Amino acid sequence: MQDVHENEQDLRQRIEELGPWFHNMQLEGVETAPEHFLGDYPSFKWKGFERVVPEDLSGRTVLDIGCNAGFYALEMKRRGADRVVAIDSDPRYLAQAELASRVRDLPLELREMSVYDVAELKEQFDLVIFMGVLYHLRHPLLALDLIREYAARDLLLFQSMQRGASTTMEPERDYDFDDPSLFEDPSGPCLHFIEHNFAGDPTNWWAPNRAAVEGMLRSSGFAIKEHPEAEVYLCRCADRPWGAELPPVLRR
Repeated sequence: MQDVHENEQDLRQRIEELGPWFHNMQLEGVETAPEHFLGDYPSFKWKGFERVVPEDLSGRTVLDIGCNAGFYALEMKRRGADRVVAIDSDPRYLAQAELASRVRDLPLELREMSVYDVAELKEQFDLVIFMGVLYHLRHPLLALDLIREYAARDLLLFQSMQRGASTTMEPERDYDFDDPSLFEDPSGPCLHFIEHNFAGDPTNWWAPNRAAVEGMLRSSGFAIKEHPEAEVYLCRCADRPWGAELPPVLRR
């Protein structure tokens, strides 16, 4: 029993050393962020949309972009995914994910890299997870285009913070130069730019409304398959509309 106690103490110490954690996870009974301002996050969030993700991922590969501490990547591995590659640009988050992966005995392939570098993986995945990242990016539409071009083979699980109107309008195929209706309709697509901080975070650059999120997904070649709850979408790869191709300088 003494050894168990010492192991638990070591685990608690390691969790504290790697803090703060944004993912509250149960590791051998120890919570990583028990005082999280959102509560038991992201576990409670996951319960709201987990039904749209295949329960059995055997034979499939998964890429988790902006994996943070690896909550979703580990869920995909638990569902039997053959390989789960999890990337993040923050080495501390990757260290958290490595610890969680080791403690739960669910192997992940962890890489320190940005969404803008997905072409370097030289692989397309059956399921790409891109949750809680878009609004942190200076170039969000480019990120979606690169994912569609280089990373996604079939499904995209997507989430973004949204602000503004939650209703959507059906956009016309074209608008006259002097027609202001697209810009005056609150249900029209709008991407709010945040110059300084939002919620104390200087990396919160954009706050799209629902119409903007859905329009951006379609524009990058993702057909919305499921919308299980606010801000969350399961998409399938589709044809990109005319004019949405990557410029030659971004093709590899």
